[in-house]
Amino acid sequence: MTTPWIGYHEGIEIEQPGEKEMIEEIVASMGRLNRKVFDEHRHALRDAHAKSHGILTGTLSIYSDLSESLAQGIFQPGREYPIVARLSSAPGDIHSDEVRSLKGIAIKVIGVEGPRLLPDTAGEVTQDFLLVNLPILPFGDVKSYFEMQHKREDAAGGKESPGSLIPNMVSAASEALKAVGLPNRILEAVGASAHHILGETFHTMAAIRFGKYIAKLSIAPLSASVADLTGQEIDTAGNDSVYRDLVVEFFNTQSATYEIRAQICTDISKMPIEDASVEWQGEHLPLGTLTFKTQDAYSPARRVYADDVLSFNPWQGIEAHRPLGSIMRSRLRAYEASAQFRHAMNVQPRVEPRDIASIPD
Repeated sequence: MTTPWIGYHEGIEIEQPGEKEMIEEIVASMGRLNRKVFDEHRHALRDAHAKSHGILTGTLSIYSDLSESLAQGIFQPGREYPIVARLSSAPGDIHSDEVRSLKGIAIKVIGVEGPRLLPDTAGEVTQDFLLVNLPILPFGDVKSYFEMQHKREDAAGGKESPGSLIPNMVSAASEALKAVGLPNRILEAVGASAHHILGETFHTMAAIRFGKYIAKLSIAPLSASVADLTGQEIDTAGNDSVYRDLVVEFFNTQSATYEIRAQICTDISKMPIEDASVEWQGEHLPLGTLTFKTQDAYSPARRVYADDVLSFNPWQGIEAHRPLGSIMRSRLRAYEASAQFRHAMNVQPRVEPRDIASIPD
């Protein structure tokens, strides 16, 4: 007997006690750290995933034989969309690549139709998906994130950088992480050795609406060119930007294809929406492919455009892919506040591209 998929409805989310107040304080704490980073660099950076390693243009192609049940939101059989993707490291500051950290990919799909999530984005045609190479968010609800954010800010006081609270397996930072209560799962994810970023599998970590249903998305290497890089150890010694160099070198001569997949919620008690720290168990169902052809992955114009002009936000998109859970609700305020600060301090416009030609070569 097939397990039924949980249907989405407006009452599926449960606001946490004190949630609004905690979100306001999280945003305020992030703002203080953003200003500290700005004073260090005289340039405003993202609150998270500040350091980019490559900016790619490509195509999202939905499988033409996609089943009717999986044909949800933008995932309609045979549809193709241009996309821009930004590869990055998780901290909200710039560090040497010798420092271990989670890796991420932000995908902006262009040409999307449907009712928008944010009232002031009426007329926009983009859908953002933000993914990290870990299937869970260890601080998976607003209360846990509130506590972590304050530990992060307290530890940053008096230190040279607010980004110092990140996994650094090169030195003795694991002891520092334990001292401030960072979960071992992060330490396990960053590992004792560095791996090629293009061989990673990335996850949305938290749940999103999947049309009629609820899901988490993932992106996994499909073509041999990147699948063969999975788990490949790299030497980061003496190279502050080894990940950028690897991405640029790869796309100078090769193309890459990844598969985007959906993990559908079948049991909220075992696959919770309000706690993103719980890893869902269930099949990853193929939806389509993301293809990136040979290109200059880090030209100066492209880097500046992606780092300073573009913003990526899980709430930038359509109602059919509404972010779910308290951690996602906190991102609604946090991402917007961070983007406003960054664009104002760098005197850069906020742009949502309407055409892939907007992305510099």
